[in-house]
Amino acid sequence: MKYCARCVLPETFPGIRFDEEGVCQYCREAPGPERRAAQRARLRARFEALVEEIHARPGYHALMAWSGGKDSTYTLWLLREHYGLRVLAFTLDNGFTSPAALKNIRVVAENLGVDHILIKPRFDLLRAIFVASAQQDGLYPPRALERASSICNSCMGLAKGIGLRLALERGIPLLIYGWSPGQIPLASALFRFTPPMLRTFLQTATVPLRTVAGDEVAPYFPDDSMVLRATDLPYSLAPLAFLDYSEEAALTRLRALGWELPTDTDPNSTNCLLNAFANQVHIERTGYHPYAMELAGLVREGYMSREEALARLEVPSAPEVVAAVRAKLGLPPHP
Repeated sequence: MKYCARCVLPETFPGIRFDEEGVCQYCREAPGPERRAAQRARLRARFEALVEEIHARPGYHALMAWSGGKDSTYTLWLLREHYGLRVLAFTLDNGFTSPAALKNIRVVAENLGVDHILIKPRFDLLRAIFVASAQQDGLYPPRALERASSICNSCMGLAKGIGLRLALERGIPLLIYGWSPGQIPLASALFRFTPPMLRTFLQTATVPLRTVAGDEVAPYFPDDSMVLRATDLPYSLAPLAFLDYSEEAALTRLRALGWELPTDTDPNSTNCLLNAFANQVHIERTGYHPYAMELAGLVREGYMSREEALARLEVPSAPEVVAAVRAKLGLPPHP
């Protein structure tokens, strides 16, 4: 397998082109360190101005999409302790949340003093969605699959829908995600929803799920009346994309809160058992790892060495975890 000489994008990645030095177009076109630093500084200043603006508001300041993994937990700590926000955290339990992650959620919620909602959809619905995501082509466009597997797209679509519904119902101004650098483009790390943007998101997120489950997914998304009544739409933010971030420093902080690194998940997740199966399916169907784009971004921005990223991509999914997931989904053993 040929990889970019600077990052870790493989020759199987959609539309990849290597120049005479073996460098991909994403590395050639990436902004330099000074430009990235300026972009992050502008976003940080805007975020901190928002924080100052909403501090005087009653009720919750922020709704945190909390998986229990290291990045979302560290983001939750930043919101609560560093910025002093009143946070409501919510977790989508997709039926495959690591027991270790659920323990971390209970311990950290208590130690941080945050209100928390656990949302656990019925498993027959989740099973139908995940099996279809694993087996059906065309549920998501190729561009959506460049950063996440079809299974993860479905799960994230549900989580985003739940978050938007809760934020609109409760009038919470900030909807926060724990995506780390590399997981999301800087241009998408801070924006405010507009009615057209919200309708576009709902269309994009719900159509694949409705294709599989029809109106059974409707309770997890804002309905038309909520969108029409909304006069103060929330901001969507991923603060780790523009704040100072060190995985080592984050883990040190989390251990002080009682968070423990799970040993039952694959190397690219600290909360989800489904991830190993989703990765395997994605690689078999597309020829590239669903974390390739994220890890390539981390390498470009200096958060990770190329050697470390390549090593992470080459770790196979744990067969016992994949087998357990397949059995729970009612799928036959892997051939």
